[in-house]
Amino acid sequence: MHDGDSTMNGTELKASIRRIGQELGFAEIGVTRADPGAAVDGLRAWLADGLHGEMDYMARHLELRANPQQLQPGTITVISAAVDYLPHAKTTEAPAQAAISRYAQGRDYHKVVRSRLQKLATAIGELAGPFGYRVFSDSAPVMEVEFARQAGLGWRGKHTLLLSKQGSWRFLGEIYCDLPLPPDTPIDEHCGSCTRCLSACPTGAIIAPYKVDARRCISYLTIELAGAIPEEFRPLLGNRIYGCDDCQTCCPWNRFARLGDREFAPRHGLDSASLIELFAWSEAQFDERLAGNPIRRIGHERWLRNIAVALGNGPATVDALNALKMRADHPSALVREHVSWALKALGERN
Repeated sequence: MHDGDSTMNGTELKASIRRIGQELGFAEIGVTRADPGAAVDGLRAWLADGLHGEMDYMARHLELRANPQQLQPGTITVISAAVDYLPHAKTTEAPAQAAISRYAQGRDYHKVVRSRLQKLATAIGELAGPFGYRVFSDSAPVMEVEFARQAGLGWRGKHTLLLSKQGSWRFLGEIYCDLPLPPDTPIDEHCGSCTRCLSACPTGAIIAPYKVDARRCISYLTIELAGAIPEEFRPLLGNRIYGCDDCQTCCPWNRFARLGDREFAPRHGLDSASLIELFAWSEAQFDERLAGNPIRRIGHERWLRNIAVALGNGPATVDALNALKMRADHPSALVREHVSWALKALGERN
């Protein structure tokens, strides 16, 4: 628990936290009270409409999201932090190439951001004395975008991600703590009448400004969904095998995005690999090459499921047909079904 002995006042401490955060590689740091406010009602309505699909944990952990003190007793303040991750300005256009969401091409951000926040918390303890805290980065039921918005790090874009004048290619992390720091002021929204993200979504998942139907979202379909990808969406996946960045790549604010931290530089050629190459990875190769990468958590079976669909959407080359045939009698019924769909799709196009 914070003992209050520190001679440093809240404003000075906050300035020090910002400075140390910058030294640790955070792009921005802000502070807000640990109260998500009206955003909780929005989340409740979204869940009530079933727009979360099979993400049961969203509903199960609603009260923890709504009440930070239940997650970390004594919490009165949220220190919100952002890290830039844009690896380069290149996007994947070639249909035979695998399109992997930029955030997942390098090291697992959960670990990188949490370890930096832990260093920041240790440094805060040296300045303020012992205090109660817990660090997060997309690792617990925390209303990250809302706290980042309240802390002045940006505004909620119409695609529901945090957006700032430096774009949206940013990871967020938080420190829940019991230090009485003065909160920052939220900034104004700057989306105006722009609806590019709504038009750019390949599956029409952004059903209204600030409202995403996860069940249609390619990130959900390729990452969160455990079973078969609904057939109506398969052709719309194109060559996207893990996540989708379309609502970000079209955003005018991302013209001002800064290149990200080297920690997130692409590994194993994930920014340029061909679908056939990745489809050939054995389960052991998948586990070994993607150690320390967020993709690993979907497992080899979903990886093959996703790539089969992408191959079915790609050019009907002899190599693509042969790659699919090699997996046609895979032990997993899920993989076999998507391979069979892809072979049929290529056959029809041939």
